[in-house]
Amino acid sequence: MQTLSVIVPCYNEEAVIQEFYNRTKKVLDSLRNENIDAYIIFINDGSKDKTKYILNCIAAQDDHAQVIHFSRNFGHQPAVTAGLNNCESDMAVIIDSDLQDPPELIPELVKAHLENEASVVYCVRKIRKGETFFKKFTAKMFYKTMNELSEVEFPRDTGDFRLIDKKAIKAFNQLKEKGKYIRGLICWIGFKQIPFYYDRDERFAGETKYPLKNMLVFAKKALLYFSKKPLKVSVSLGFIAFFIGIAYALWVWLGSWLGYTGAITGWTSTIILIIFFGGVQLLTIGVLGEYIGVLFDEVKNRPEYIIEEKMNFKEENE
Repeated sequence: MQTLSVIVPCYNEEAVIQEFYNRTKKVLDSLRNENIDAYIIFINDGSKDKTKYILNCIAAQDDHAQVIHFSRNFGHQPAVTAGLNNCESDMAVIIDSDLQDPPELIPELVKAHLENEASVVYCVRKIRKGETFFKKFTAKMFYKTMNELSEVEFPRDTGDFRLIDKKAIKAFNQLKEKGKYIRGLICWIGFKQIPFYYDRDERFAGETKYPLKNMLVFAKKALLYFSKKPLKVSVSLGFIAFFIGIAYALWVWLGSWLGYTGAITGWTSTIILIIFFGGVQLLTIGVLGEYIGVLFDEVKNRPEYIIEEKMNFKEENE
């Protein structure tokens, strides 16, 4: 019998978590009839509402519902990482609890994985219901930019919703960086990866945990961890500024020698050049500072998350 774990990060999801569990349990019960023993791993990412209480009630009545409670809010990506670190199944499906990604698709992901012998089945959104034009446009531009700058090809219109097998889970758990961009890292580890196309639903209830500010932070992390091109652009800007400075110096010198400029003329252009050079310097220092900040976070070697409590895991029952 093969085993499957559904990894579900949760943060303030009291309005939807019970409905998610009810729908997912029906799906997993059907998989057990097909000789696949299935579990749910809920990761409570320091929720401040009744999410913890609801998850404890679910775990108390279903020993196939495993729960990890964080000591505080560490973020979506650390929550997914904790799920994968604690997964002992042959397969894992990463899915959010907001029901935008239908859990009823899990059997189809398993079927695609088994029929194609693929280590990763990543879900591609054909339709994104309930999302604004601005969000769709910025998502499109993000993937286009990342594919231009990164050494890894990122499938467009994808999220963390995907199935990965034990081989891919083991490879992922070997990665030790703290600021993980998980969908990028799963692309990076390689193995056979295939797309699965689906229509994404509207959020069932509650509010998105990724407003514009969080999306920008997420995009910056992806860029810094998967591309060194911003540093190369900074160097290029430095060379451009240097050659502009040389050209301007020659123009002033020739103007003074040939008499087509005076000491007073050129004041406006001088101010413009000062602003330009200052901007290039600040931009270059800023980009360098971002990469140094990443190094600072990594060398501290703090854990990505701290677990307060675990329920229905083997070590807890021994």
